Amino acid sequence: MDIKEIYWLDELCKDHNDIVGKKCANLGELVNLGLRVPYGFALSVAAYETFMEQTGLKEKVSQIVEKEINAGLDVDKEIGRMIEMSANIREAIEAADVPPGLAGQISNYYAELQKKTGIPDVPCAVRSSGAVSMPGQMETYLNIRGTSEIIRNVKKVWASAFTTRAIVFRIQNKMPISWAPIGIAVIMMIEAKSAGVILTVLPTAGDLDRAIVEGNFGLGESVVSGEITPDSFIIHKNDMCIESRSVAEKTKMVVYGPSGTTVEDVPAELCKESCIDDREILEIVRIAKDVEQHFGAPQDMEWVVDQRFSFPENIFWVQARGAKYTKKEAGKDEDYVIDLMVQLFRK
Repeated sequence: MDIKEIYWLDELCKDHNDIVGKKCANLGELVNLGLRVPYGFALSVAAYETFMEQTGLKEKVSQIVEKEINAGLDVDKEIGRMIEMSANIREAIEAADVPPGLAGQISNYYAELQKKTGIPDVPCAVRSSGAVSMPGQMETYLNIRGTSEIIRNVKKVWASAFTTRAIVFRIQNKMPISWAPIGIAVIMMIEAKSAGVILTVLPTAGDLDRAIVEGNFGLGESVVSGEITPDSFIIHKNDMCIESRSVAEKTKMVVYGPSGTTVEDVPAELCKESCIDDREILEIVRIAKDVEQHFGAPQDMEWVVDQRFSFPENIFWVQARGAKYTKKEAGKDEDYVIDLMVQLFRK
């Protein structure tokens, strides 16, 4: 298989894990299951290799690392030297120019992304996508707009493969220190009207005939964290009817700020309003049922309604995984954990 330097998400599936990293491969898998995920593209490990080799950084980084190792660097005791080595490598990567051919490709894909979304200078998240899971080791940059800023932040993500904590992680796990090829996801930022979760099973009763949808205004962190009482809807999956609804008084919501997420007050006129309408609820259930049927197991999924788009194109999916639920059987509680997919987009 010929490996490209950049892919659209709909070109990817789980088989591309080693090419673009787990996050990008799993997002592609969701697209190919028929779910709408935030529009975006993926830089493959081949793009990293092109950048590092054509700029001479592959050799330069290797020399920096070898110098420290040959000088007897003690990872456990000399954190100051580790920090200095990391800073030198990151500075060299961020100062280098992306080769013209690769920079041109990134520019073209970003221009096409603006056309796909209909949003000029569409703001994006630029984040790492490693083939090997290294949770919390590399950086994510939010609300990045414009071609030059996209390219600059792509370099910053490549450089974040050499944070002090990432280097220590590789040393502790006997992984190469100076060569860290990673994929990168460049994904449209969601302008969330509301967000939340759906479980295609009632978790306390193990009722497989019903689904529960919960949500709040803004992003889904407030729902997932349990910090607020969300709106809650129970839907009979066979009849596709909303059997019960509980619209909470919602006072706080999570939104994107200039440097990450922040908590804001829900506008007073919305506090007692439902965060999603019935069409959106039933569309969320319909799609989740399809995923449940595909895997043959209950699903725990996170959805977002983007206020810039019309129904049903306004519903995006940012996570899908097997649901954990408890079923009472013969007086005994049994836990069923179906681990089918990993966290995809949420930082």
